[in-house]
Amino acid sequence: MKELKEILEQLKSEQIGLDEAQSKVRECFFSDQGEVKIDHDRMSRCGFPEAIYCEGKTVTQIKKAATQIIKGGHNLLATRADIGAYQAIKEIDEEVQYNSAAGLVYLEQQKKTKTGFVVIVTAGAADTPVAEEAAITAQINGSNVQRVYDAGVAGIHRLLYFKDELAKANVVIAVAGMEGALPSVVGGLVSVPVIAVPTSIGYGASFEGVSALLTMLNSCAPNVSVVNIDNGFGAGHIASIINRQSQKSDTSSQLPENRQSQKSDTSSQLPEKENFIRNQK
Repeated sequence: MKELKEILEQLKSEQIGLDEAQSKVRECFFSDQGEVKIDHDRMSRCGFPEAIYCEGKTVTQIKKAATQIIKGGHNLLATRADIGAYQAIKEIDEEVQYNSAAGLVYLEQQKKTKTGFVVIVTAGAADTPVAEEAAITAQINGSNVQRVYDAGVAGIHRLLYFKDELAKANVVIAVAGMEGALPSVVGGLVSVPVIAVPTSIGYGASFEGVSALLTMLNSCAPNVSVVNIDNGFGAGHIASIINRQSQKSDTSSQLPENRQSQKSDTSSQLPEKENFIRNQK
């Protein structure tokens, strides 16, 4: 960790004392603001920084958390944020952005080169807020994202129009409310993981997303996995991890030539008697 090395060098050169060094080392891992403690080491451990779930928090708590994340140089994601939360965070840094549909406040301080390909499909336009939460999360975590919105099963030709884009994806996020059939259909069209996101959109018997959730959990498409109702943030994170892993080289293609040739011609290595028996069959 770069920050830790700098602290140790300052201590060695006697620029800071032991007590100050101890305090700075602790802040490398987390900052303690009483009721708010931000995990600064999460980026090193997990590949992404801590996010802020705003719902249920006071504006003061949100502002404390955002201050520590921005001060630490991390990318900021604040989910379930209303306009009051946005205005409070904007006082810390004027560059923060707000997607009002998704209720997402974000600031990309560590800009990453976007790689791979994540496709996000929604059944209806009403699913857009959850899909946007997933899209922005995946983008900030370094993924190229294509949105295919309002392409549900009631007009399946709309989805099939984008079959080429689906075929290129490393992972697909399928967002749907109502009966939640979309992820199973998408799962039958692609050879990559499909992350199903049930939404709380629908009439009475949808039970605020429970109907879609149960449909997705019972999908017969084996490449479909499911996150919680309206959890676009979780889907975006999982998709970015899968997308990042898919960028790594296939180790099997890196076998030395002599090993590959050995695997492809095992018959030449059989004992003479076994070769004779094999040739008689």
